[in-house]
Order: sequence, then structure tokens, then C-alpha cells
Amino acid sequence: MARGGQGLARVAVVVRAGAAPLWWCGVVAAGVGVLPSGFTGRRIGVMAGAALFIVAVAVVALVRRKRYSALARAAVRASKHDVLQDRSVAVRNWRRGHRWWLLLAFAAALGSAFAVPAAAGLLLAGCGTGLRLKASWLGRLERAEDVLLWVRVDWLAGNGGRPAGKAVKSYRSTGIAAGDAAPGGARRRTAALV
Repeated sequence: MARGGQGLARVAVVVRAGAAPLWWCGVVAAGVGVLPSGFTGRRIGVMAGAALFIVAVAVVALVRRKRYSALARAAVRASKHDVLQDRSVAVRNWRRGHRWWLLLAFAAALGSAFAVPAAAGLLLAGCGTGLRLKASWLGRLERAEDVLLWVRVDWLAGNGGRPAGKAVKSYRSTGIAAGDAAPGGARRRTAALV
């Protein structure tokens, strides 16, 4: 790393990194969780799960938006010495840092199906959907300001998450074409060669 530069990770990529694993763990756990009738019965379990899904989507998508907005408004321009982290590296760091939590949540969702079928699986899927919606919201924020938002890697939690945590003092910004991820943290689509 160049002198005076920092390693920077995309904020939206870090937020979005957990969306797919949580979604798929939840969908699989809910699918398997429908098999046992449980204490409550399948119908009540699925209805409770649907309610938990909706609540999880809303809570995860809306929590800490003021903090993200404040950090985005106060973002300073990234230095030419800053090193931009690849999307794949940020995603891999988040998933490695959270793999045991994901495994534990998946096991708990499967185990709880014997009490309330499918409910915990749908809760996990709702958390994944909420993260995807939050990343999309960040993408709209980035497009509106015509910037990409970055956070210092050393300010992230040890597991590669918390891009709006207490340790984060400010964001850095770059032009919209910087890095290998589009606004919102998705893979950047390259134009097809003709």
C-alpha cells in the first residue's frame, strides 16, 4: 500500500455480502422445515414465518439509515494513494467472518421446525432480503450523488462487517466508474464486445 493510503471497501458490497447466504439458508431451512408438522402445525408455522419474513425485511432494510445517510453526506474524496478493494475480496471477507454464525443460524432454523415449521427459515430469508433492499437503497443514494461510497477496511469489524459501526468515522467517495462493483454493490456489467 502506498504511503498515506488506506485500504477501502465498498459500503454497499459489505452490506450486500450477507444477502445471498442468509436468503439461501432461509429458503432451504424453510423448505425442509415444512416437512415436520411441529407443535403448531404447518399452517400456523408458515403464517408465523410469513409475518416474521415481513418484519425482518422491514427492520433490516430500515435500521441505521440515518447513520448511513450522515456518513454519506460527510464523505471525503478518496486519495490517489488509497487502495480500492475488489468486490470479491470484500464478499469473501464477510462470508468467512460470518460462516459460523450462518451455520449456527441454519442449524437453529432447522431445529426450530419441529416446534414451528418453516418460521425461522423464513425469518432468515427475510434478513437476506432486507440486506438486499438496503444495498439497493445505498445504490440509489450513490447514483443521486454520482459517487461510490467506500469505508476504510481497518474500521470494519473483525468479521468484515459493520460498515456503519461505531468505529467508522467517515466514508470516502470516488467517481461512479471506480472499482469493480456497480452502485448498490452488484457486479458491474461490462458492455459486450462486438
